[in-house]
Amino acid sequence: MFLGGVRILVFCCLLSCAGLSGAVPPNVVLIVSDDQGYHDLGCIGTVPIKTPHLDRLAAEGVRLTNFYVTWPACTPSRGSLLTGRYPQRNGIYDMIRNEAPDYGYEYKPGEYEATFERIGGMDVREILLPEQLKKAGYATGIFGKWDLGSLNRYLPLQRGFDDFYGFVNTGIDYYTHERYGVPSMYRNNEPTIEDKGKYATDLFKREALRFLRENEDERFFLYLPFNAPHNSSALDPKIRGGVQAPEEYLAMYPIEGPRYGKASKHSKYSPRSDFAGEHETVTRPGRVQGYRASVTCMDAAIGEVLAFLDENGLTENTIVIFFSDNGGSGGADNGLLRGKKGDTWEGGVRVPCLVRWPAALPAGKVSDEFLTSLEILPTLCAATGAPLPEAKLDGFDMLPVLKGEAESSRTKMFWQRRASKGARVGDWKWTVMNGKEGIFNLASDLGESRDLSKERPEKLAELRAAFAAWKAEMDAAEPRRPFKDF
Repeated sequence: MFLGGVRILVFCCLLSCAGLSGAVPPNVVLIVSDDQGYHDLGCIGTVPIKTPHLDRLAAEGVRLTNFYVTWPACTPSRGSLLTGRYPQRNGIYDMIRNEAPDYGYEYKPGEYEATFERIGGMDVREILLPEQLKKAGYATGIFGKWDLGSLNRYLPLQRGFDDFYGFVNTGIDYYTHERYGVPSMYRNNEPTIEDKGKYATDLFKREALRFLRENEDERFFLYLPFNAPHNSSALDPKIRGGVQAPEEYLAMYPIEGPRYGKASKHSKYSPRSDFAGEHETVTRPGRVQGYRASVTCMDAAIGEVLAFLDENGLTENTIVIFFSDNGGSGGADNGLLRGKKGDTWEGGVRVPCLVRWPAALPAGKVSDEFLTSLEILPTLCAATGAPLPEAKLDGFDMLPVLKGEAESSRTKMFWQRRASKGARVGDWKWTVMNGKEGIFNLASDLGESRDLSKERPEKLAELRAAFAAWKAEMDAAEPRRPFKDF
């Protein structure tokens, strides 16, 4: 693929500079799953889930067991990943979504265009990771879930990507590619229904492999944010209560009893009064089956990407990073962790993470170092020679930690999702969930089962003060749209 004179010149300069360290800048493949549970990797061995290709990444790289994201649900987590900044600093500290369809509401023609899900987006003043990598001569592509705005000024091609195929909001039906009846798939800057009826994971794999073929002779940044294993976003409660997956993968996880059952009238997934057909939704065994099948299908897609790197001699000098955007829900297994997606408990914010770079990182290492998704941007900039954004960053280059040459410099992490709050300082965790406050020592109580606030009032005061100081810093930061009042 012809990159243009400027990019080639930058790339040649990088190759020359790379000689100082004796290394050619690596390619980057960044893979993000959606709502995957902390224990939902076959290599952990605690749940019967098949992920041979992710297990391979773990065996050939570093598996991080103490890795956090910045928010317990989709949009803000992804915004932080691409900016290296807390949600409260970059302006995306809540979801860009409409909730009415969750309760069975179908938008009338022309109505959707004026909703927040359509008009909200990441502040255009924010600098994203692909913009920095382009400055370093990288071809940049995203295939999958964007979730940072659907108006033209917010779309990936205006934020540093050269190539985009995927959907622009928080979730879709895996086959129709509609979000609650609204078509949501885009190719570059234009909506498309060209692949309606085809399974989304297969489409994102197809486009990722095309991008790799077109750019295998150049430096590339492939961002592959799957929607698997997120619940399907369809109005039909028979679909929306679970995760869609191809039959061949569902067959890998046989269940006893029915896959579907009568929807509870008390559930938000209960059918609309005018819904035609049987009023059914997915049973608990069916949710687990669909969830696990979608993870294994995603793993197979990842396997094809890894095979392409192998076949073209790219594996040794390609950084591959995998993690989930937040804690698991639905059919997920978060293991010993308390809570799930949406919570500031560990189960909402601590996620599985794998990093492989054969040229620089050890194989088969398991690290319990305290690290977060805020570290991704500065780490990739350091590895590739890309410049750091001028904006204040909240993460750091974690390569020395991954190599085993240094301990993590991170000692604190903070979360806020509406009225839910969380702070980790050292081994201590403070949470406010459902109006209840508590502190926990993660070194001895990973499951956050024993509240020590009465026994250690001085520690409670310390953690409250740390959170208050962080909140004051976020409030004083240069304001960003769309949520902040300024």
